[in-house]
Order: sequence, then C-alpha cells, then structure tokens
Amino acid sequence: MLIFLVIAGCSTGNNTTASEDGKDKGTKKENTLIITRLSDAENLDHQFMSTINAASVTHSKIYEGLVGRDKNAEIQPLLAKEWRQIDDTTWEFTLRKDIKFHDGTDFTSEAVKATFDRLLDPNVGSPRAGVFKMVKEVKVVDDYTVQFFLTEPFSPLLSILASHEGGIISPKAIEKYGKEIINEPSGTGPFVFESWTPGQEIVFNKNKNYWGTEAKVDKVVFKVVPEETTRISMIETGEAHISEPLSVTMMETVDASSEAKVYRSEGFGTEYIGFNVQEEPFNDVRVRKAVSHAIEMDSIIDGVFNNVGKKANSLLGSKVFGFHEGLKPYEYNLNEAKRLLAEAGFPNGFEITLKTMDNKERINLAEVVQSQLKGIGIKVNIEVSEYGAFLDQINSGDSEMFILSWRNATGDADYNQYNLIHSDSQGASGNTFFYSNEEVDRLIEAARSEKNPGKRIELYAQAQQIQMEEAIYIPVRVIENVAAISESISGFSISPSGYLEINDVSIK
Repeated sequence: MLIFLVIAGCSTGNNTTASEDGKDKGTKKENTLIITRLSDAENLDHQFMSTINAASVTHSKIYEGLVGRDKNAEIQPLLAKEWRQIDDTTWEFTLRKDIKFHDGTDFTSEAVKATFDRLLDPNVGSPRAGVFKMVKEVKVVDDYTVQFFLTEPFSPLLSILASHEGGIISPKAIEKYGKEIINEPSGTGPFVFESWTPGQEIVFNKNKNYWGTEAKVDKVVFKVVPEETTRISMIETGEAHISEPLSVTMMETVDASSEAKVYRSEGFGTEYIGFNVQEEPFNDVRVRKAVSHAIEMDSIIDGVFNNVGKKANSLLGSKVFGFHEGLKPYEYNLNEAKRLLAEAGFPNGFEITLKTMDNKERINLAEVVQSQLKGIGIKVNIEVSEYGAFLDQINSGDSEMFILSWRNATGDADYNQYNLIHSDSQGASGNTFFYSNEEVDRLIEAARSEKNPGKRIELYAQAQQIQMEEAIYIPVRVIENVAAISESISGFSISPSGYLEINDVSIK
C-alpha cells in the first residue's frame, strides 16, 4: 500500500519532465500546435461573430456544417452525406449517422433544427440572422433527414451553409446558454474546446472520437501576441509554429530566416476605405467622389503593400462569383477633386477623423491617405484602436471614414453584397457605410433568387455600378492571405475565405 501511494504521489497526470533541482521544466509541447495572432476572437459563438478573425478559430475545428468546401473551394458533403432541391423553395438533406457532439449528444436532425431555430429567433438577436433570413422553417422529417423551407428561391444556400454561420451546435449548449453568447462551444469537429482566457489564449484538444479523419496534432493553442516582432521571434525560437497576420514589412525578415517561411494565398476578400454616408460631410456624394479622386492607389499598392495583393476595383475579390471585371474605380484627379469640394461648399476643405485598427499596413495606409488628402485641403486626424474597440465604433456608426476589409466567407457575391450593402444589414451585420438604396436592395434580392448564373452576374454588375457611382467606398486591394510559418510544420493553409486550415497540420 505504501509503495502504491508513493507511485501515485509521483504521478501528476501531466506530460512533464523534472530537472535535477526538482523543478518542473514545463508541459511537453512536441505535438502542440502554437498559433500566435494579432488579436483575440470577440467571442466563440459563431451566431454572434462578425469577423473571420473569430470564425477562423472555431470554423471546421469546433463547429462543422452540413456541407463544407474542399481545397479547391468546391462544395462537398460534410455532416450531410447528400442533398436535393425538391422545388424552388425546399431543400432536403440526408445526414450522416453515428456522429456525436463533443458533449456526447447524438448528432441528429433535431440538432440541425435547434441550431437554426436559435439563429433565427428574434429574442436571441443574433447579428448573423440576416444571412439566413430566407429560411422560413427547418423541419425534422426523421432522425437523419431534415428539410429547409425558404420564403423565396435562394441560389447561394449551399455556399452559406458551408460558412461559419452554418455550423451546427450541440443542443445541450443551446439549452444551457439560450440567447446568451456561448462561452464553451460544443460541435462535432476534430477539436474539442478546453479553455479561453480572453486577451491571452484559446486552447483546443484533439477530438479522439472524431467521426472523420483525426487531427494530426494533440492540442492547439491560439495565443494573442499583439507585437509582430515578438510573434516572429517565437517562431524562430520554436515557441510557436504559425504567426498571422504577417505584415508586408516583415516578409523579408521571415524570408531570410532559417527557421520560418512565408505562406501566401489569394483570398476572396478586399480591403477598402469606407465612408459613413449618414455623417457630415460624407452624406454628400460630391464630397465622397472628391476624396475618391484625391487618392492615388497605385503608389499605395506599391509603397504600403509592396505589391502584396493586387489593386481592387470593388468590394469583391476576382475569385468571387459575381466579380465585375469591367467596373472602373475613380481615377486620380486633383483638379476634379477640388472642383467637387468647392461645388459641395468646401472650397478650403475640412477636418475629419479616419479610424483604423492597430495593424501596421492599415496605419501606414492611413498615413498615406492623410498626406494625399492634404492636397485638396482636407485635414485628416488618424485614430488607431485595438481591433475590438475599433469594430465596436464602426458597427455603432461612431465613424466618419474608416479602413476595413471583408473576407467573404462563401465566395459568392451575395455574402458580400447583402451583408455590406443591403439596407437591412446596417451596423454589426456588415453595412458600416450605413448606406441605403432601394434599387440596389432590389438588385441584390433579385440576384439571390435568380437560378441562372449569367443573370445573377448581370444583376450584381448593375448593383456594383450604382455603388461606385454613389462612391460609398474606395477599393484598395484584393486581400492576400499572408502568414509566417515554422519550417517544422506541414499541411497548413488559409482558405480563400480567410479561415485557418489546421486539421492536416503535422509537426516534425
């Protein structure tokens, strides 16, 4: 008995080693993937997330949808093994069997219904509810068959079901949290939630009971490390494996490192300068056009971004369905800019605040815009905030002019146009321009229900042309996903939507 107690007392249950002086050397990390990030997730409930930054943590790791995308961004079966469209407004999905949520609950049609009932419940108040506003009812046919009844035809349904908003939540979590934000996410994915220390780190463990191919790492830690040089240093010293985002100013440093390399891939999204069109002086289209004419974008792409990410002509990346190749942004023309300002009653310019998050390229971009707008008499005050605080400000309309990006989770123009432009999406849903145009709304809605792909593209082209004529934003560049990764890992990628793909990552 005494021998047993001595042995038990020596075992901590943790994978640790001890030094000669008896002190713990720390938890063994050989198969723990460490990801350092600029900022934390705003929450871990994908029905309340408004950023890919947050969704990238949980999507396809904790939560999974009925369908997903492969490495070529093509829709593939996931929790649903097959589906069919019964008529214009009815879709039926046949679910996989023998899948369990992380809390042990069986995955069935009831879980699918509970997930979407919560998302669409006005008492819950999810800011993502508008994405699925066309869903009238989710009906359980049997344990493994579920039907979606829509209020109108909706062509991009599968693309949205494949995004983070389509992730299926454990009914137990829904029952526990109700209309409150879920703090302990439980899904069916290859990783299980362990802990979240806001502002510091999020920890997941491998789901050893995963229904699909198990993850190759045992644990993943998302660490918040605001200082980029520290993030890169952690890769070089072996303290981390992935650092994202990677600024263009640090790319050469990473390229020169023997321990790290640069990961690059083109995304669906774009970066842009936006106007709050309800705030003076930007409630005057002539002022917005003047500012658009006064910004020389070629020098910004070269000088600020070092030609990482090509110049954009709209809010849509060139790989997105609905991209309008022929759309022309405003040409650099100071004389026209000055004429428009004078016509709007500002011959001597004015003073405004440009808001941005604490990101190096965004700050550099803001400084160049500040310098360029001096040329037409506009004094620009730059206000830099931590990402969460910045997002709160622009979502609430506390802005005049801002720098932002939209990564487009689905690769379909609807996700971009409805969220960023439609009148119903003003605020946290994405329309931080607080723009409203009945004709544009009509075109976006018509494109949603149109089955013919060619006609959908034409409708989006018309909508984008009106948006450009009303100068509600200045397109900057198509986003390129850039990260620093350790030479010791393989299998990492970032999807065109901007989601970190880590299920196939292995550590040498």
